[in-house]
Amino acid sequence: MSAVACLILAAGKGTRMKSDRPKVMHEIAGRSMLGHVVAAAQALSPERIVVVVGPGMDAVARSVAPVPTVIQPAQKGTGDAVRAALPAIAGFEGDVIVLFGDTPLLSPATLERLIEARRAAADPAVVVLGMRPADPAQYGRLVLSGQGGLDRIVEFSEADEVERGIGLCNAGIMTFDGRRLPELIAALRDGNAKGEFFLTDTVAAARARGWACSVVEGDPDEVLGINSRVELADAEAILQDRLRRRAMIEGATLVDPKTVWFSSDTRIGRDVVIGPSTFFGPGVTVEDRVEILGFSHIEGATIRTGARIGPFARLRPTTTVGEGAHVGNFVELKAADLAAGAKANHLTYLGDVSVGAKTNIGAGTIVSNYDGYNKFRTSIGAEVFIGSDTVLVAPLTVGDGANIAAGSVITRDVAPDSLAIGRARQEDKPGWAPAYRERKRAEKAKREREKS
Repeated sequence: MSAVACLILAAGKGTRMKSDRPKVMHEIAGRSMLGHVVAAAQALSPERIVVVVGPGMDAVARSVAPVPTVIQPAQKGTGDAVRAALPAIAGFEGDVIVLFGDTPLLSPATLERLIEARRAAADPAVVVLGMRPADPAQYGRLVLSGQGGLDRIVEFSEADEVERGIGLCNAGIMTFDGRRLPELIAALRDGNAKGEFFLTDTVAAARARGWACSVVEGDPDEVLGINSRVELADAEAILQDRLRRRAMIEGATLVDPKTVWFSSDTRIGRDVVIGPSTFFGPGVTVEDRVEILGFSHIEGATIRTGARIGPFARLRPTTTVGEGAHVGNFVELKAADLAAGAKANHLTYLGDVSVGAKTNIGAGTIVSNYDGYNKFRTSIGAEVFIGSDTVLVAPLTVGDGANIAAGSVITRDVAPDSLAIGRARQEDKPGWAPAYRERKRAEKAKREREKS
C-alpha cells in the first residue's frame, strides 16, 4: 500500500510490569511486543516508520534499528508523542497510522482496513479503530453521528449514563490524513485533569473544522494492550492459539495442540507431525514430512524434508538436520550440521560439528568442543560408524568410511576407511571374583560387630 507512514508510540515506562526492562521489550512468542507491532507495520510496505521512545530508552531504539526513533522528552500524553514524531515525517501527505508498542496482536489486515476507510469517498480526516469488548469497563466510548460517522470520543470518566451504555469502544489505533494531521496536533490542549495532550481530542478538533471522522470495528483480541504480566500471559495464549491454528491449516498435524509452543517466526511445512509438549524457539524452519516426537526443544534450527526428531531432543541455534536424518531421545545438537541420512539416536551431544551423509553416531557419543577458553570444530565424514560411549576431542577430522571402536577417546584425526581404537586394553584375571566377594563380606561383618 503506497503513501503510508506509521508512527509507533513506545515511550511508556510500564511500571505495572514490575520490571527493569521497558514494557515494550517483553516478549510473546519469541518476539518483543514492539517487534510484533513493527512487523505489522512493515507488512504494509510503508514509506516511513518512526518509533517514539522516552529518554534513556537506548535498548528500545537498538532493538528496532534500522527503523528510526525519536525521543519524546516530556511524555505528556499520546498527542505529545505524535507531536514529537512530526518532524520525522515532515512534508508527508499520505495516510498516517498511529500505533502503540504494547498492542502486539494487531494484524496487517486490520491496518489495511483503516487505510481503506481513510481513503473512502467521505475523505475523513481521522479514522478510529473501534471494538465491542464483552466488558466495556473503563474504555472511552465512540459516539456516532446520525449518518454513521464518528461524532466524538467520550472518556468513561466524563460519559453520562446513556454514553456509558454504548458498546462501541475506542481501541486507540488511529489513522490520519497526513496533510491535516499537523493542524489537528497543533489544536490539542492540555487543560484536563492529567495535564496531558490526548490524541483522542483530534476527533473533536476535526469535527470543529467540519471534517468528517469515521470508525472501523476490529476484534477486541487484536487491540489487547499489555500493562501487566498477567495481560502478557493472556496475549501469549491468544497468539499461540493463532499460530497453532495456522500450522494445522497449512498442513501440519499437532497431536496435542495446546501443548505445542511456537515462536512468531516458526515455519512449518506440509505433512509435518508434531508430538505433545514440543517447544519452538525463534528461527526454526521445518520442511515437509518431518516427524517431531514429544518433549523436544528446538530453536534456531533448520530441519530438512523427511527427518525424524525426538522424543526429548534438543536442537540449538545454527543447527541443520539433513533430509531423512534421525535425531533421537536425549540427543543435543549445537551449531551442528547433519547431512542426509545421518543418525544420532541416543544420549549424545554434538556441538560445533559437521556429520556426513549416512553416518551413524553411537549412543553416549560426546564431541568435546570446548577447552575452557575456545570452541573448536569437528568434521566427521560420510558413512562413518562411531561406536557407543565415544569422546571426540576437537579439533578433529574423521575421514569418510572410518570406524571408531566403542568406548574410545579420540584425540587425533582418523584417516578414511580406518579403524580407530582409543581405549585401554582389557585385562582378565580368572578366579579373582570369589576371593573379592569373600573379602568384602568379612569387612562388612567386622563393621557390624564394631557397631554392636
